[in-house]
Amino acid sequence: MSYRTQVITVFGGSGFIGRHLIRRLAKSGAVVRIATRSPGKANFLKTAGAVGQIVPFATDVTKDESVARALQGADIAINLIGVLYEQGRQTFQGAHVEAAGRIARLAALNGVSRLVHVSALGADAGSPASYARSKAAGEQAVLDVFPEATILRPGIVFGPEDRFFNKFAAMAQIAPALPLIGGGKTRFQPVYVGDLADAIVASLDLASAKGRIFELGGPRVYSFKELLQLTLKTVQRKRYLLPVPWGAAETLGGVLEKVPLLAPALTRDQVELLKRDNVVSPGAAGFKDLGIDTLASCEVIVPTYLARFIVGGRNPTVPGNAH
Repeated sequence: MSYRTQVITVFGGSGFIGRHLIRRLAKSGAVVRIATRSPGKANFLKTAGAVGQIVPFATDVTKDESVARALQGADIAINLIGVLYEQGRQTFQGAHVEAAGRIARLAALNGVSRLVHVSALGADAGSPASYARSKAAGEQAVLDVFPEATILRPGIVFGPEDRFFNKFAAMAQIAPALPLIGGGKTRFQPVYVGDLADAIVASLDLASAKGRIFELGGPRVYSFKELLQLTLKTVQRKRYLLPVPWGAAETLGGVLEKVPLLAPALTRDQVELLKRDNVVSPGAAGFKDLGIDTLASCEVIVPTYLARFIVGGRNPTVPGNAH
């Protein structure tokens, strides 16, 4: 049966990835429930579909009964919940492991036929980084109770609301230099948020995607230094790229992660993550296995949303904003 006639519950659907996914699901005609802590923040997505087609749904993923309500009558569940750093009650264990396991367990109990779990490239039970270990533990928690779940591992996700290019573009406005942590040699394979949303949708109609893990990287591998250079070129600013040794970066992360109330610019765990390349494993199933052959590159997409950082506003040579 096609997902187009079904009820789909999307956990974390009001976030960065969710808003791109919801618009695609809405076009298919499916009824979409956005399970989120703050349904008011998801109201803007209701206009992506027909009246009553997209329903923000107050959900507390720490409580069985709340998750069960969000899944009642649903045919498909998609879990997009993830956090980039720990702060207060926001922990990797809670978001990546406990919530993921609870959603999968209750999806199975409620007769949900398909579950797509979005993890992360680099998920590894043996990683020195808590983030990567928790992503691996979350995958295992899902597969233990819903063996036919589809697991997608995207690389760094870029797009209009991303926390990578936007962060460094904003930093370039005020800082005389940008940090080349560990010398800037770590390799990344960034994936466009629209391509990731397409992959999620494609997996729903593909019987062969059940019980499989897909690693999703973009069309090109870049070093961390190359990504910072691309950012500076796009926002038309000249900034010194300052090599920061691993030890100094760990010390800096230890200080910045303790700043209250703010999203930390760097944490010690993120420094650990930066010590390993974030690219698709050789031989891993990926976009092609989901029927997706053409992928958007950073060079084409990033200028469409970083133009706002250019001094004096938009430059006529920069493509217009596409979102």
